[in-house]
Amino acid sequence: MSAIARYFKAYGLEVAGYDRTSTPLTDELKAEGMQIHFEDDVKAIPAAYLDPANKESTLVVLTPAVPKNHSELHHFVTNGYAVMKRSEVLGLITAGEKTFAVAGSHGKTTTSSILAHILHASGVNVTAFLGGIAVNYHSNYIQGNPNAANHVIVVEADEFDRSFLTLFPEMAVITSMDPDHLDIYGDEGEMRRTYLEFASQVKKTLVLQRFLDVSATEARILPYGIDDKTPYRAEHIIVENGRYRFDLVTPGYILRGLTLGLPGRHNIENAVAASAVALEYGVDPSSLSEALASYRGVHRRFEVCVNTPQLVYIDDYAHHPAELKAAILSARELFPVRKLTGVFQPHLFTRTRDFAQGFAESLDLLDEAFLLEIYPARELPLPGITAATILDKMKLSAKSIVTTEELIASFRRKSPDVLLTMGAGDIDRLALPLTRLFTAA
Repeated sequence: MSAIARYFKAYGLEVAGYDRTSTPLTDELKAEGMQIHFEDDVKAIPAAYLDPANKESTLVVLTPAVPKNHSELHHFVTNGYAVMKRSEVLGLITAGEKTFAVAGSHGKTTTSSILAHILHASGVNVTAFLGGIAVNYHSNYIQGNPNAANHVIVVEADEFDRSFLTLFPEMAVITSMDPDHLDIYGDEGEMRRTYLEFASQVKKTLVLQRFLDVSATEARILPYGIDDKTPYRAEHIIVENGRYRFDLVTPGYILRGLTLGLPGRHNIENAVAASAVALEYGVDPSSLSEALASYRGVHRRFEVCVNTPQLVYIDDYAHHPAELKAAILSARELFPVRKLTGVFQPHLFTRTRDFAQGFAESLDLLDEAFLLEIYPARELPLPGITAATILDKMKLSAKSIVTTEELIASFRRKSPDVLLTMGAGDIDRLALPLTRLFTAA
């Protein structure tokens, strides 16, 4: 939502909005000239947007996370304002533009931000709508010039609420199709059918993770992977001075000695996918090599907040069992002989219900685990579904359910060795106080 807000602001339009809570991101948007409030109250809407004289020139954009009984939304709907979902607006913005979309249950934010960075750093006229804050740009939005030649758009194609079906990209990536959002889809089969529908909308090239099977598309399919025989792949992977070094094999040549500073072999796969799109578009291989080396990651994607000989603290957005497993194994790879402590906040009651066993198995990879209670987001509680639903399935002995206050108090008494905080709710609010605690003299 904030990337679209920045898009409209960049074109000189007035932008205002509501969010549930104040965050550093909303602070940035306000500093950029947007009017934002945090109370669901029609009276809090700036007067210009309520003026009937401005009705025809006002567009209301909503995310599906906004509840149907939201009073401000009700006001705009009942008074006949133009109201559109974020995905519909993104579809309109990208219509008629050369668009590169990145979809997948996991990895789409990192892959789309790597692709956007490669293109931007290589001098391509690119506009990008990302699902996270790219560290290189301190933003989830990169502004290109749509009126100039060779303009392209990079978008993160979100499967939630079938949002990505508004997109008809020239090239696309599908990183994974693991079941998720079953509260929307009902079952894994329906989610897969929706991914296949998205694939059928790709016009030219579909870059596909090597284990996926997508045939319902007329696009050229280019599988990618690691150490296999796919057209795009990474080989000879080593860790050197805290960074990955690898060779990128393409259909026509090999780029040797590429470097990537992100931890986790899954991020090498993400880099291969992004590189495939960039090279297929025509980016110079030498520019790609330099761009990968300068890429600094995405906020809350294995973000190292503290790194000292005594303590390492990493914050991650992981909220699906596969994402937890990837984050934990990445930490294990980097710190193989150190005690690994994890704090996880489950996101959504339905996701906790559907994947409790998977969450338990991933968290069992830790040496010690703390669980916060479920962050409900858009949902009402489900009877019998709590953080204990996961805890009770875990085999790990060092496990407990805590409040944020209890957690901070515990770390005041004894600092962890290597700490991971993980989740998509409001667990990110712990990052600053924990960083301050661990770096205090």
